[in-house]
Amino acid sequence: MKFLSTGCMALCLMSAVMLASPPQAAAQEADNAVTLQELLEQVRQGRVNDNADFAKREKEFRDNRNRQQTLLTRTQNAIKREEARSERLEKTFADNEVKLAELEGLLNERLGIYGELFGIVRQVAGETKAQIDDSVISGELKNRAAPLSALAKTKGLPEMAQLEYLWFALQQEMTAQGEVKRFTGEVVNLDGSLRETEILRIGPFTALADGQFIRYAGAYRYADLGRQPPSRFGDAADAAWDGAAGGLVAAPIDPSRGAILNLFLQMPTLFERISQGGAVGYLIMLLGLFGVALALERITRLTLMARRVRAQMSAGTAEGDTPLARVWAVYQANPKTDIETLELKLDDAILREMPALEKHLALLKLLSGVAPLMGLLGTVTGMILTFQAITLFGTGDPKLMAGGISQALVTTVLGLVVAIPILLLHAIAATRSREIVQILEEQAAGLIAAHAEAK
Repeated sequence: MKFLSTGCMALCLMSAVMLASPPQAAAQEADNAVTLQELLEQVRQGRVNDNADFAKREKEFRDNRNRQQTLLTRTQNAIKREEARSERLEKTFADNEVKLAELEGLLNERLGIYGELFGIVRQVAGETKAQIDDSVISGELKNRAAPLSALAKTKGLPEMAQLEYLWFALQQEMTAQGEVKRFTGEVVNLDGSLRETEILRIGPFTALADGQFIRYAGAYRYADLGRQPPSRFGDAADAAWDGAAGGLVAAPIDPSRGAILNLFLQMPTLFERISQGGAVGYLIMLLGLFGVALALERITRLTLMARRVRAQMSAGTAEGDTPLARVWAVYQANPKTDIETLELKLDDAILREMPALEKHLALLKLLSGVAPLMGLLGTVTGMILTFQAITLFGTGDPKLMAGGISQALVTTVLGLVVAIPILLLHAIAATRSREIVQILEEQAAGLIAAHAEAK
């Protein structure tokens, strides 16, 4: 009985060992065990190994904890040292701020008026640098602006060499402004390519190349203009280009150093002005050309006819295809007619001549009235375009409204420009026509009087 209980206890211990050990190891040890004594030894050995492993792990955990504690202590000490260092630096910074303020006050006190003087020097250097950057002279005298830029940006006291260079740059610019000089420089063509050519510089105002105006484009280069100023300035430029070698020559200058020249270039030509009127403007011009041509034709024809009529009056004979000849022919065809009938026939002959003499005069008068109305039409159309632009884009950019306003004003001008000469030409043509009609009426009255005396 005792043997059975001991065997059961051994089996229980073996099961516990199998549960505590990995399943594969427990199974292998159980397979290796032959007797209960061997099993007991294996269980005892397992407990010894487990205790050794547990002790080893516990030692590792303790060592780890000690290392972490040491690292924590070291970090905390470092933080304390840095905090102390930060406090020292803050105190040093505050002391330096106070000391710096005292030194700045002492510097300002010792500088006195020199501080204001050096401020003016920096200001003059900046203004001179800006003037040199945009100066026509910089295309000839290069690399002048860098020292001035350094002087203008300096915050300390300028050096003697910088002050001397500022004086030299001012004197050099003033001297060059009074020169008319030829030199070789680079010019940017309209297609973007470069050419090296002879340039004539007239002070700081004007630059010419190949007899044409050019502008300073920066980077020590000049550039061709999109178009040249009016011909009167071109003629003066040619004279300056040809005669700049010596003697006094009248030359065009731009005292604004390019602003006035740009205004001339932005001014539209006559054809550009007409094109601003749009379709209505072109119609007005066609109407004007037609009216002027018609009026000139009428005036020419009536003037020649009036000369022939006066010549026939002076000669006392009327021959050929003239109104006076036809009126005299009616009188000669009715030598024995009574006065009343002859008067009616002569009046009828004069009336037959009047349509040819007054031909197209009514049309000319109509054209002189239609032209301003078409200009008014263009004005209304242009204002409609202007208000449409205001509706879409607002009034922030005046250029968006310039097209409609230009059309409105140009068409009004074109209408008046067309109407006024047509109206004057109509008056001249009507005067010529009335002169001939008056001559015919005077001759008819004289013929009737002569016929009455002959009776």
